[in-house]
Amino acid sequence: MRRLSAGARRHGTANAIEAQTFTEILSKDGIDRSLRRISHEILERNASSLDDLALVGVLTRGAPLASRIADNVRHFEGLEVPVGALDITLHRDDREALGAQRGEYPEVRGSHVPFDVTGKTVVLVDDVLYTGRTARAAMDALLELGRPAAIRLAILVDRGHRELPIRADHVGKNVPTSRDESVRVRLVETDGEDGVIRVAD
Repeated sequence: MRRLSAGARRHGTANAIEAQTFTEILSKDGIDRSLRRISHEILERNASSLDDLALVGVLTRGAPLASRIADNVRHFEGLEVPVGALDITLHRDDREALGAQRGEYPEVRGSHVPFDVTGKTVVLVDDVLYTGRTARAAMDALLELGRPAAIRLAILVDRGHRELPIRADHVGKNVPTSRDESVRVRLVETDGEDGVIRVAD
């Protein structure tokens, strides 16, 4: 167990208790290794149809993870895979509850998927898989854009506690957790540093 760094607190990974303890799940190197492995798995699984492969990251942190996987694929195979970002705000089944808690409705940022998903094998990318409701919302949002040949799911951390029958095809790390804990992903693109921690709420 460790104390959260000042940097971690500054990027919103701590609550009001400044000395909150945490357990590191993945370091920067661990994230890089996990994404390289996921990238290799995606290439192997889609070896016969790489021309129809696309990556779509779920906002917020799934989007930079999708871009990193695309960079790995470019490095490994010299292949340019189209990348998009998906806003699932309007497809969440808890958006009204979230709005009531915060006194306002979540901000709709808008998707950016600059290609036709119809007929493609689309790999949805997100940071944490928990109940499965975010993944379901992402599939709903994606299907509004077209009819992919297949939808796969790539996740950096699977923490369990599924409420829907959803399973990731590619997982960076499986982490058993309790419902009293949270898993918080920090990425350079969104938080100024890389790391994944488990925090007791």
